[in-house]
Amino acid sequence: MTHPSVFCAGEEGQWRIVDIKQVCGLSLPPADFLKITDIDAREEGKGWLLRGTAGHARYTTRSEADQLALRQDPLGRASARCAALIPIRKSEAWWSLVQDERRSIIEETSQHFRIGMDYLPAVARKLYHSRDLGEPFDFLTWFEFAEESADEFETLLTRLRATEEWRYVEREVDVRLRRADQL
Repeated sequence: MTHPSVFCAGEEGQWRIVDIKQVCGLSLPPADFLKITDIDAREEGKGWLLRGTAGHARYTTRSEADQLALRQDPLGRASARCAALIPIRKSEAWWSLVQDERRSIIEETSQHFRIGMDYLPAVARKLYHSRDLGEPFDFLTWFEFAEESADEFETLLTRLRATEEWRYVEREVDVRLRRADQL
């Protein structure tokens, strides 16, 4: 198993937290910066910490993975000065479905993959799995994009949140960030 990535909110980090918005369920406490590392870098009693592993793609077919590899730009691009961390927890009803039922809702009904492809390469993303780590969220989705692609990113989120898949989301927080070295 790969080591988890750790998202530490506190008083320092590569990213300045611009806004933390409660979409549904409980929010996260306010913080100034976010540090992404592979160790618990949180200062004692300050900020919050979320962990996730970026292991194998669980709901992606080989064809989809190949398409993503061709179209998605890497994270860390100099032009991508904006980011969003969107932690999500789905309901027990979601997890009681078998994997092929979840895949059917994700792709055949909600068209999650097709929607995401509409915004590549402008919006790069990486999905972290947290459920098996006992974290308060099931997934942590990390997005990076250039400032001029912010409207496209908002449209992406609006389209995804309007799908059947999002009926199963019981907790979602939208954390918006800007590169700390480019403020």
